Amino acid sequence: MGARILITGGKGKSGRRVASHLAAKGIDFAIGTRKPDGPHDRPFNWADLSSASAFDGCNAVYLVAPTDRTDHLAVMQPLLQQAIERGVHRFVLLSSSLLPAGGPMMGEVHAWLAENAPEWAVLRPSWFMQNFSEGPHAATVRDEGIIYSATGTGRVGFIDAEDIAATATACLTATTPLNSDVVLTGPEALSYDDIAATITSALGRPIRHLSLAPSALTARFIAQGLPRDYAETLTQMDVDIAAGAEDCTTLGVDQVARQRPTSFRAFAERVADTWK
Repeated sequence: MGARILITGGKGKSGRRVASHLAAKGIDFAIGTRKPDGPHDRPFNWADLSSASAFDGCNAVYLVAPTDRTDHLAVMQPLLQQAIERGVHRFVLLSSSLLPAGGPMMGEVHAWLAENAPEWAVLRPSWFMQNFSEGPHAATVRDEGIIYSATGTGRVGFIDAEDIAATATACLTATTPLNSDVVLTGPEALSYDDIAATITSALGRPIRHLSLAPSALTARFIAQGLPRDYAETLTQMDVDIAAGAEDCTTLGVDQVARQRPTSFRAFAERVADTWK
């Protein structure tokens, strides 16, 4: 029999953790990936319609949108329709706290699922704590002792990807579908200056936050190889943070995953070796 749950983006920050949570529960799963090389892997690329075969034998799917473009519904909808036709019943989308239903990027996919999917959930996490340990800030923390952003003194309810994965697993496996979205945060809202101070404490060496002008951050993203429209979208998210858009916490993890979310201090102490 085929796998029960397909995890797209199954080797990314949240996807591989969802796989671990499902494995721990003894639940069958498959990993959708552009580079299959393991026993659970199935070839999957949102831009390739032949990827529809990855849905065969599955009744639920964890959806991670492509990260190299912003027209998410345009590229994802053909395969989402194929998934429904092939028997997938439940869809759990990873979106963002800043993207409401009908908004840009994953917000369009959110609205489509609400109108078309038999069962669905949309997870809208705040920014990942892992952005500092295995994402865009990891190298500069380690090599320069600097965190670059355009967030000013704005605060964020940073969340551990492990808590996102626990929530996703609950949504994928619950007897009753959520059929709603949920905003996920950690237990406290912190500025990037606060983050730098916490990492400083965990490492025992100084880490500082350098807040750039938005244009300078966009140029930095483009120099790293991102398309201009995507770089500008990411910069605008930092500008929104500076204006207070992410200055909140929620009980989403507590209510859906039935566990307390991880504090950034506990996270920093857990992953400190990645910055050494």
